[in-house]
Amino acid sequence: MTCERFTVSGVVQAVGFRYFTAHECLKLGLTGYAKNLFDGSVEVVAHGSPEQLDALHTFLIKGPRTAVVDNVIREAVSCDVEYTGFEIL
Repeated sequence: MTCERFTVSGVVQAVGFRYFTAHECLKLGLTGYAKNLFDGSVEVVAHGSPEQLDALHTFLIKGPRTAVVDNVIREAVSCDVEYTGFEIL
């Protein structure tokens, strides 16, 4: 299992982005969280298999219809926390 952080920028706050992302992550079987950042972007930390994370990355690039995604930064991170579900922070 791998842990990755995605930072999604564009029009991604106040459009339901975190909720759509949480729903997609649950469908994919990922654990972790999504939260708004002060600069207007959304941070998504997800824990799962490389295939699951690739599918999430594809989803985040497109985003839900209500959002406009300009950029997605993807990076591997160490998982110090064992996530049991997917949270919206």
